[in-house]
Amino acid sequence: MFITFEGPEGAGKSTLIRSLASELESLGHDVLTTREPGAGEFGQAIRSLLLHGDDLPATSEVFLFLADRSHHMVKIIQPALNEDRVVLCDRHAESTIVYQGYARGLDVELLRKMNLMATGNVRPDLIFLLDLPVEVGLSRIENKDRLDSEPIEFHQKVRDGFLAEREREPSRWHKIDATQAPQAILTEALGEIKKRLK
Repeated sequence: MFITFEGPEGAGKSTLIRSLASELESLGHDVLTTREPGAGEFGQAIRSLLLHGDDLPATSEVFLFLADRSHHMVKIIQPALNEDRVVLCDRHAESTIVYQGYARGLDVELLRKMNLMATGNVRPDLIFLLDLPVEVGLSRIENKDRLDSEPIEFHQKVRDGFLAEREREPSRWHKIDATQAPQAILTEALGEIKKRLK
């Protein structure tokens, strides 16, 4: 099962993924946790360029994210899925649609096609949207990277984009109120995964 985690900055995706991996492993599932960008040596090099480098044109951002995604899918995600592992991925294709499409203004439909090319038409079985007001999320971040430091208007477009994508395909998305306590978020997410694994 391929599960991805999306949402505005500071929503708590990484914390939830760690807790879910532990819970699922205790139930006997073989779990892979990974992230985009930043999986493996190739991904880490791209992550450094994207999050800690100079300002980039939106199109350069897209091609870097897609290069990472293609490599990630072929080298890490697909082999794990072939072994019937549960893959938990911190950000994936929907982030590119939202950040570079809704927030940066690039063509959303073109980005959908480019994502499918990068992933070999593989899409997540379940997408968790950890949703919270942008001011709350940004206040949780101590060391801001290049994207975290964008103006508040940018982050609002990101949140609105995620909500719009969730409305577009509600069967694949599960929205969670990320202002809740971590244990409540974990309980809700684990319940949804168990339901779908059956």
